[in-house]
Order: sequence, then C-alpha cells, then structure tokens
Amino acid sequence: MRGGPVTLFLCGDVMLGRGVDQILPYPGDPALQERWIRDARAYVDLAETAHGPIPQPVDFSWPWGDALELLDAAAPDVRVLNLETSITRADEFAPDKEVHYRMNPANLPCLTAARPDVCVLANNHVLDFGRRGLGETLTTLADAGLRTAGAGHNAVAARQPAIVPLPGGGRVLVFSFGMPTSGIPYDWAATDELPGVDFVTQRSQTAAADRLHQAKRPGDLAVASIHWGSNWGYDVPTADIRFAHVLIDAGADIVHGHSSHHPRPAEVYRGKLVLYGCGDFIDDYEGITGYEQYRDDLRLLHLVSVDPENGLLLEARMIPLQARRMRLRPASSRDTEWLRTTLDRVSDSFGTRITAAPDGTLVLR
Repeated sequence: MRGGPVTLFLCGDVMLGRGVDQILPYPGDPALQERWIRDARAYVDLAETAHGPIPQPVDFSWPWGDALELLDAAAPDVRVLNLETSITRADEFAPDKEVHYRMNPANLPCLTAARPDVCVLANNHVLDFGRRGLGETLTTLADAGLRTAGAGHNAVAARQPAIVPLPGGGRVLVFSFGMPTSGIPYDWAATDELPGVDFVTQRSQTAAADRLHQAKRPGDLAVASIHWGSNWGYDVPTADIRFAHVLIDAGADIVHGHSSHHPRPAEVYRGKLVLYGCGDFIDDYEGITGYEQYRDDLRLLHLVSVDPENGLLLEARMIPLQARRMRLRPASSRDTEWLRTTLDRVSDSFGTRITAAPDGTLVLR
C-alpha cells in the first residue's frame, strides 16, 4: 500500500529555441525564415528593449530563473513538460510554416536543469526541421536519459506512453497527443514507416482513449497530455471538452492541455483535473506586441496532487511567475491577483473557483 499523495509538476510550452537558444552558451545558427524576422537574435533585442540587458552568454539555468528553487522546495514526484522545440543542427526548414524553433543540442543542459521526468513531444514545433531534425531530437533526449512521449521513429513508438515508476510502487503513465487545431500539419503524423507525432483527429479520439485504457494497470496513474487549440482566447471548444471527458472516462487521471500562450480554464470532471491550457512557461516573446490583454508575460507553475489509489484530485496549486529578460521570477501580488481574477472568471462556467492562498499561490477549488 502506497503512502501519501502523488504530486506532479505540470507546465505548458517550454520553447528553448530561437531567441532563448541565442543567449545560451552554445547558440546555434540564428537563421530564420519568418516573414518579418530573419535572425533569431532580433528576439533577444526585443526583450532587451522591453526590459533591459541580458548577460550573454547566460548560464544554462537562466531561463528557468526562480522556478528551479520553487520546484526543489515543492519536491514533486513527477515533472512533466511540453517541449516545443526541435533539438537539432538540421537546417531543413519545414515548408508552409511561419515559425520554426530549434535549439543547439549542445545547449541541452538548459533542459536538464529542470530535471524533467517526461518531455511530451506531440506538438506543432517538434518537426520544424523535418524528420531528420526529429530524429536528432529523439536521439539527443534518449542519450541524456530523458523519457519522451508523443513522437517516435514510427507510429508504434510515437503512441507509447512514457512510464515513470513511483518510489512507493505503482507507475505514472504519460500519454502525449497532438491535434490539428494546434497547427500540427497532417503529414507530421507518425506512420508504420515514417517518424512523426501521435496525431489525433476527431475520428481517432476513441482509438486514442482505448490505447490509454488498455495500457493502464491497477495501481497506475495516467496523464493525458494534449496539444490542442488556438494560441489566444479563453473559450474552450465543445469538442475539446468532450475529448477530455472521454479520456477520463477511459482511465485518465489528469488531462494536461497546452498550446495557448496564456492559461485557460480548469475543470474537475468526475473528481479528475482537466487543465484546458497551461500557457507558455519559457519562450522568447518579450517585446512582441498585439495581445497584451492576455498578459502572456505571466506564467503558472502547476503542482497537482492526486490520491495514488484512485487518481482523484486532492489539491491543485499554481505558483504565478513572470518572464523578464528571458528569465522567470515571482509575479507581483498585483499581477497574481489579476491572474486569479481572470482564471476564476473564465473557469466559472466549469464550476471551478480559483482562490488565493496566504503564501501567494493560487488554489483550485
């Protein structure tokens, strides 16, 4: 019989390419093929113009900032992040895409600084540099001993969950699903012969839920990590709500949604947590204008505790952070209250309330 709750750290998009890669000790080729910007260092300039100089090179832990100390203090049992960056030196830009992310493999210690247990990869940037880039990404992560889910050398590999054993017994299974609504091209789907991502359409949702159900054994906890939806806005499509519920009915204990650049509503369905959008965690968006009303400079570190016997939610805490000079720092009390008010308002239709704890964290009720 296992003791106490199982606590997971869940975060949204970790985008270590482009401008972030350029400030690290081994910046890769800065060439871009974007409409307005052709050099990744321009994103560093934008951040510095907005918030002040960034020392270069920074140490590998710089982008995580105060989040690392907060994580160590929380001591979660499992750390899961959406790695939305190709880790490669390949220069084959995926066609018909406006934005491409890659990090020099030599900068991998920036990722390992957070000690992730699982990197989910079924997203719309992991093949930004083609199947060759994906192959190098998979090899680099495997050589570093990092578990992955959601992408692989063929469909069988892409559909396998990452398995994290728990010290007291039992396992956490992490499934990674990528959906076309997040901008994943249809031809990125892994096949019997080709590498790619575990690509889930409306037609294949039941099959994805069945795979989760079949893989889960007594004593397991299952996380369904999904890259879905648009970048901006708080509305959750009915189809996404339906898929989240199908997954929980099939045995998922947590639905870990991401893709939006800011947090979206949360729900508790049948006692299980659904995060419809965790928001970005690390990126190079400082100084980019146009969506200020969503406050995408504010980030959330999610700590989710569940009952190991039945997966029921025991506690969901969120630590507010802010990106400044491409580094995370604690959010101010004023910004924390803005986040609480916003998330409480948009989650109300799901019967979920967001309250403030005395220590400055946000708590889901």
